[in-house]
Amino acid sequence: MSTSIVGDRPVSSKEQTSSPEDRRVRIAGRREPAQGVVELTLVPAETADEPLEAWEPGAHIDLVLPSGTVRQYSLCGQGERPGEYVVAVLREPEGRGGSAEVHDRLTEGSLLSIRGPRNHFRLAEADRYLFLAGGIGITPILAMVRRAAATGTPWTLVYGGRTRSSMAYTAELAELAASCEGEAQLVPQDEMGHPDFAAAFADLPEGTAVYACGPEPMLQAAETLSETLLPAGTLHLERFGAKPVPDSERTGADTSFEVELARSGRTLTVPADKRLIDVVREVVPQVPFSCEEGYCGSCETTVLDGTPDHRDQVLTPEERDSNETMMICVGRCLSRKLVLDL
Repeated sequence: MSTSIVGDRPVSSKEQTSSPEDRRVRIAGRREPAQGVVELTLVPAETADEPLEAWEPGAHIDLVLPSGTVRQYSLCGQGERPGEYVVAVLREPEGRGGSAEVHDRLTEGSLLSIRGPRNHFRLAEADRYLFLAGGIGITPILAMVRRAAATGTPWTLVYGGRTRSSMAYTAELAELAASCEGEAQLVPQDEMGHPDFAAAFADLPEGTAVYACGPEPMLQAAETLSETLLPAGTLHLERFGAKPVPDSERTGADTSFEVELARSGRTLTVPADKRLIDVVREVVPQVPFSCEEGYCGSCETTVLDGTPDHRDQVLTPEERDSNETMMICVGRCLSRKLVLDL
């Protein structure tokens, strides 16, 4: 099983500074594909600007909102339109302001900055796919369904939501299913209850890859069922927030260590009671960051030497074992010293 996380992130308590990765874009289109959901089409700020970077299904970008708040949203547009990015944002009444700012302040023609794209939820080649989506979790899944349809790979989608009116892209999903070897099962909760993942997992053909994105209870249910019903490595998840990690699963204690910033030529001490990213930002204030909880991937940094203590929920076990990068907002050090490409 692999896990990635994206969504409406908590507002950082620190002032966000501009990053070298920032790219100015313009909102070329705005519409509402479902109740409570706004879709934004982003293009380069000026027609003479360089085209936007290519992306693959599962990728997300950071939106740097006018207030300075940074949020991550999955790209859900069509790959054959490389000159634009499309994101869809659910208004979160219980959120901390990011989605409300998108809904209330961003209009067609507005300018804002983005970072990325990044992708920790890549769609691997498979003989067939089972896609599970809950609510706004349909956004990365939609791009994956489009890719499967375009390549002629059989797919099934189980898509749950509160009501039909709150479920985005249902008409397009039905058209995709009708045009190829696909099946879209819509499960509005007020009509049909919760999706039956046990039935979806039962008797899956060999070679099926399962991709899921949605609220935490949905993903926990999928994880639990996958342990007994699916072969190891079949299920791939993307979360909206950090999954609590018990202290017993920590790989190291909060001890003091040194960090060398190779490009800056500085060696600093990270005290036991201070985070690595806070020490780094004293010298490199523009280092990208957002969630500060190890689940968005914004602060991923190349490790040149030393052994990181990985405490994020972004990297796969293989990526952790390689120690090539780390998330410096939560990671620490298992060796005496880390050397970072900063």
